[in-house]
Amino acid sequence: MIRIVPVKTRADLKAFVRLPWKLYASDVHWVPPLILERLHTFSEKNPFFKHARWQCWLAFQDQNPVGRISAQIDTLHQDRYGPGTGFFGLLEGAEDTQVFQALLETAEEWLRSRGMTCVQGPFNLSVNQECGLLIEGFDTPPMVMMGHALPYYGPFLEGHHYHKVQDLLAYQIDIHFKLPPGVTMFLNKAKGSMRIRPMRRSHFKEDLKIIKEIFEEAWSDNWGFLPFTDEEFTEIGQQLKFLVDDDFVQIAEIDGQACAMLVAFPNIHEVIKGLNGRLFPWGWVKLLWGMKVAYPKTARVALMGVRKSFQSSPMGAAMAYGMIEAVRGPGLRKGIHTVELSWILESNKRMSHILESLGARPYKTYRLYQKALV
Repeated sequence: MIRIVPVKTRADLKAFVRLPWKLYASDVHWVPPLILERLHTFSEKNPFFKHARWQCWLAFQDQNPVGRISAQIDTLHQDRYGPGTGFFGLLEGAEDTQVFQALLETAEEWLRSRGMTCVQGPFNLSVNQECGLLIEGFDTPPMVMMGHALPYYGPFLEGHHYHKVQDLLAYQIDIHFKLPPGVTMFLNKAKGSMRIRPMRRSHFKEDLKIIKEIFEEAWSDNWGFLPFTDEEFTEIGQQLKFLVDDDFVQIAEIDGQACAMLVAFPNIHEVIKGLNGRLFPWGWVKLLWGMKVAYPKTARVALMGVRKSFQSSPMGAAMAYGMIEAVRGPGLRKGIHTVELSWILESNKRMSHILESLGARPYKTYRLYQKALV
C-alpha cells in the first residue's frame, strides 16, 4: 500500500529534499542540488511564500519514501488571471503508477478543497523558477536552474488525465557560431543609435531595475507570465553578484534609452555535480575553485527581452543579435564552448527564428500539463 504523509517537520523536509538521490542513483546525467540551497528554497525566507500557500507530501511504501509532490496557490496568479487555477510541482516518484496516482490525487484534493477548478504544472515552485517536465533530452545533464526527470514521468502524468498546455524549448548552440549574412552589416549601420554595454557593478541597483523593467514589459504577453516581486528580483540580483561577471549581462540602448537586455549564467551544475549536495567540510572550496579558476565550459542565457515597441522591428532584431554577439566574446575568453538558451515558448516563433539563424537547435523539451478538477 502507498501511504501519503504531509511534510510538517524539518526532518520531513530533509527526507523530501533527499528523495531524488535514491531515484536518480543510476542516472549519470542527474545533478544533485545543494542541500542548503534546497532547504532555503522551502523555508519561510523564500519571498515566493509571501504571496503563495503551499503544502508538500511524501509517499511511503512500507517505511521507504518512494515519491513526493507539492501543491501551490499563488495570489499573484489569481490577481492577474482570475481565481480557480492551482499548481503542482516538485514531483518525483518510483516507477509505479500507484505512487503517481496517490501523489497526484492528494495534491488535487488539497487544491480542490480550496476552491481550485484547474491544476497546472509542474512548477518548482512558480513560472519564474524551474518549470516544466522534461520529456525530450534525457541524454544530457540539465543546465543551471533547469530541471531533469526520468523518462516515465510524462507517460504516468498523461495516464492520469493530464494533457499538454505548453511546451518550453531549450536551444543549444556552439559558441563559435557565425552571424547570418547581412546581420553584421546591419549591426554596423545601427551603431549610430544603438549602444550595447555590460552591467555596471558600480551602478548595480540601477541596472538591476532596468533588467526587471524590460523583462516585465517584454514578457508581459507571454503565456503564464507573472512579474517578480521586488524581493524575488533582489534574490536574483544576489545570484548575479556571486555567479556572473559584469559582461555576462548586456543592456542595449537606443539613443540612450535602455530597450533590451540579456542575462547569461555560467553553468554552475558542472561545478556542483561532484559535491553530492554538500558544501561542508570542503565542498565550498571546490565550488570557489570551480567558479574562479577552472570555470564552467558551458553557460545558459536565462533572460532576454526587447521592449514591445521594438519587438517586430529590424532594430529589435539588431538588439537581439547584438547582445548575443556581445556576450559571446566574454564567453570565449572564459573557455566556454556551448551555450543553452532557455526557455523559449514553442509559440515564440520570432525568437526561435533568430536562434535557428545562428545555428542553434532545440535539444530539450519541457512540458507543462493541465487537468480540470471536477
